[in-house]
Amino acid sequence: MTFVFSPMSVVSVPVRGHVERFPVHRIYCVGRNYEEHAKEMGFTGREPPFFFLKPTDSLVVVEAGQTGAMPYPSLTQNLHHEIELVVAIGQGGRNISAANAAQHIYGYAVGLDMTRRDLQNEMKKQGRPWCIGKAFDHSAPIGPITPKGQAGDVNNAEISLQVNGADRQRSNVAKLIWNVAETIEHLSAAWELRPGDLIFTGTPEGVAAVVKGDVLAGQITGLDPLPIRIDG
Repeated sequence: MTFVFSPMSVVSVPVRGHVERFPVHRIYCVGRNYEEHAKEMGFTGREPPFFFLKPTDSLVVVEAGQTGAMPYPSLTQNLHHEIELVVAIGQGGRNISAANAAQHIYGYAVGLDMTRRDLQNEMKKQGRPWCIGKAFDHSAPIGPITPKGQAGDVNNAEISLQVNGADRQRSNVAKLIWNVAETIEHLSAAWELRPGDLIFTGTPEGVAAVVKGDVLAGQITGLDPLPIRIDG
């Protein structure tokens, strides 16, 4: 088989304790999945889960022990951080029940859903898609994946983000409105999940702006941390 130009290389994420890497298929994201974050965005209650996608090549993959670098994106004056638990799918399927969801999970990672908030808010006002606010280049930093057998009790893990050493976000994964298993059930009713899919499960309260030169440190108990710098 020949191509009119060379195809892009496979996007992959390192796996703790393995030479083999995790090849990425799609990136799904859950919106407003912590109650306090929903409130700070002007919403309340346990609304039905909703999803958006990011391009696979929007990942900024940070290797273990390194500090990644994300360029400050164009067109925005209000770049926000959103720390999230990322679920890596190892076994695909459609209409997966919450009771069976765990067998489809390969592992977990710390991720950031970076958001051009001013552009997202403008699209909301106009009733238009959020893509320009959410799915831009370098909008999905991610740390190494920890296989689920090594990740501990992720469903009750502390999740936090510091900016320049000061706390910005701090909560617990147990506070997800739709937990990981329920999220997989809802998501797999709308799309057939495939090995290599990543699910960004939502962010707790405390989202705020970052500027060039800021250093972010995302942490979830039991997983490799995600340190990243916002470059000019």
